[in-house]
Amino acid sequence: MEQRRFISTTEGERIDAWLTTQMEGYSRSYVAQLIKEGMVTAGGKPVKPSLRTEIGLEVDVVVPDPIPDKAEPESIPLDILYEDKYLVAVNKPRGMVVHPGAGNHDGTLVNALLHHCEGQLSDIRGVVRPGIVHRLDKDTSGVILSAKDNPTHEALSDMFAAREVHKHYLALVCGRTEDSGRIELPIGRDPKNRLKYGVFPDGRSAITVYTVVERFNRYTLLDVEILTGRTHQIRVHMSHIGHPVAGDPLYGKGDKLFAKAGGQLLHAKHIELAHPITGEPLAIDAGVPNYMTEALNMLRERGL
Repeated sequence: MEQRRFISTTEGERIDAWLTTQMEGYSRSYVAQLIKEGMVTAGGKPVKPSLRTEIGLEVDVVVPDPIPDKAEPESIPLDILYEDKYLVAVNKPRGMVVHPGAGNHDGTLVNALLHHCEGQLSDIRGVVRPGIVHRLDKDTSGVILSAKDNPTHEALSDMFAAREVHKHYLALVCGRTEDSGRIELPIGRDPKNRLKYGVFPDGRSAITVYTVVERFNRYTLLDVEILTGRTHQIRVHMSHIGHPVAGDPLYGKGDKLFAKAGGQLLHAKHIELAHPITGEPLAIDAGVPNYMTEALNMLRERGL
C-alpha cells in the first residue's frame, strides 16, 4: 500500500472530483470506491462523499497495491506438515508472503502451492489466492492450511467462523506479563495510519488468550491462542497492553535487541481441528523455528 497526502487550494469542490484531478491516472469511480472503503481521511477521520474542499484541507489517501491477474506455479521447496486429497498444511517460513500482490508477484506461498499441488487448489478466493482459507503475516512463520477443492474450502471457512479451529502461537513479548490473561478488545484499521490496526470501540470483536511458557528478565515467552482471526491481532493486542511482540517493526516500542532480527518473533506453532471432510481429529505442529530457538538461547545466555 502507498499513503499519499494532498492539500486543497480550492473551495467547494466535491472531494471525489477534486481528488480525481490530483491523482493522475485514477478514475473518479476508483477514487469514490477508496472513499467508500475508508481509505481517504482528513484530520485522521474517514471522509464522507459529501465533503467539500476548503483551502488548506489536508487529505490522506491510502492506495492499495494492485493485484496481479493470475498467480503462476513456481518450484519452491515447501515444508509439508500434513497433506491428503482435500487439504495441505505447510510450515510457512518467515519472510514468505502468502499470496501475490504489488511488489510480490512471485515467490509467494500460493506460487509454491500451485506447483506442489499441480494446480489442484480451491478457487473460491479467485485466481490470485487459490486455496487460501486464512493467512499469516509475511514475517510470521508457522502452520497455514490450504484447501484443494471448494467444498473443503467452504467447510474450513465455516469452522474458522464457528471457532472450531484452535490456533496456538509462540510469541516472545517485551516485558514481564501476568501468568495468563485474556484480551477481549475490538480491532479496527487505524484512521491516522491506514497501514496499521489498533484497538478502537467501533472495531471488530477480537479475543486473545495467553499463558506464560518461559520467563526472562526483560522478555516473556507466551503460548497465545486467538479465538478470532483479525488482521495483526496478536501484535495489536499485545502492544496495547504494553507488551509488544519482540522485533515487531510496526507495533513495537523501540526495543533494539531484535530490531535487525528479520521481523517479529511470532510463530504459528500448532493447529487442532476436526478434518473438514472426514471428521478425523487433526493436530498439526510446526515445532520451534531456528530463528526463535537462537533468540531464546541468546536471552538465556545473556541473562536478559
